[in-house]
Amino acid sequence: MRILIYFWIFLFGLAIGSFLNCFIYREKQKKSLKGSSFCPNCKHKLSVFDLVPVFSYILLRGRCRYCKDKISLQYPAVEIFTALLFLAIFHLFYPLSGILEVFIFLLVLFCFSSLMFIFVYDLKHYIIPNKIIYPAILAALIFVFLKAFFYEGLDLLINHLLSAVFTFSFFFLIYYFTRGRGLGFGDVRYAFFMGLFLGYPFVVVGLFFSFVIGAIIGTSLIVLKVKGRRDMIPFGPFLVLGTFIAFFWGDIIINWYLSLIL
Repeated sequence: MRILIYFWIFLFGLAIGSFLNCFIYREKQKKSLKGSSFCPNCKHKLSVFDLVPVFSYILLRGRCRYCKDKISLQYPAVEIFTALLFLAIFHLFYPLSGILEVFIFLLVLFCFSSLMFIFVYDLKHYIIPNKIIYPAILAALIFVFLKAFFYEGLDLLINHLLSAVFTFSFFFLIYYFTRGRGLGFGDVRYAFFMGLFLGYPFVVVGLFFSFVIGAIIGTSLIVLKVKGRRDMIPFGPFLVLGTFIAFFWGDIIINWYLSLIL
């Protein structure tokens, strides 16, 4: 029974990943989510058989059935990673007992789906849309309220709210003193979400890895001359990676660090 549930969660993740790909494309093009899917190159309407997550990409050998244009690897990558992410989150929450736990689980899925969108969209277009980050903040706030009032007490709520304020303030100061050259205001909004969702000390772990990974990749791109010193490198994807690391492995990292200094 458990294996069957994992299988359906994986399929659900693939479907959400496929939706995120559609949303990412249509958001940039300022198109409504209503209407049939179509090839971005030839605009031909896609059939049901063209839209099966991952499998259609494999069967079509990564090309449009109609114009033979290459399909971006983004599509199967987002679908597979979203499915694996959903499995990992479900594994953390399993077994789900009661409507409240199911609702909290769905809130977390919504938050991480938003992060997947932000990762890809900011990487491609250098912006974190308000229509994504604001609902994610609201979902995180509800998530923290429910955990505080039904499980862990008021201290948890205060912790997460203060973490959100301090993280937001830290990023706002960077934004203000660099006049937006150090990072964009979308990153400042994301910082509020990050502090609210993770709380202390997990947000510290998330920020540490965000800056370290960002520095390593940014330096590597400059050394390899893929980017120039004055070229923009979006910071949102690194913040998302830091959030992933802190959420899934924050406890292990913190305990390891404490074992070194104590």
